[in-house]
Amino acid sequence: MPWELKNRIMKNIKKFLFLLMVVIASGTFCASAQVEVMARPVLPHYERTVAPSPRHVWIDEDWEPRGSGYAFIGGRWAEPPTPGGMWVPGHWKHRHGNWVWIPGHWR
Repeated sequence: MPWELKNRIMKNIKKFLFLLMVVIASGTFCASAQVEVMARPVLPHYERTVAPSPRHVWIDEDWEPRGSGYAFIGGRWAEPPTPGGMWVPGHWKHRHGNWVWIPGHWR
């Protein structure tokens, strides 16, 4: 087999493997879709503590998917990743008869 043909085949194989990797990666991101629940979880009672520093921001309500439901992870102080960063609170969204938590984020 001539060297040029082998080189072209290897390039095609590399392109195919790259595309395959992109498809698998995008499928992984889609697989981490939001969890839908029939009823919104009840916000637990908690006490706000004193801020560790003037830079810290209070994150009131935050939930993360756990199994087929959500676990409360809010009620905490967090330091913005950049100076002057603002926390945009998450919220519950009604979707197709179920509830989905839209996470908060830093802006």
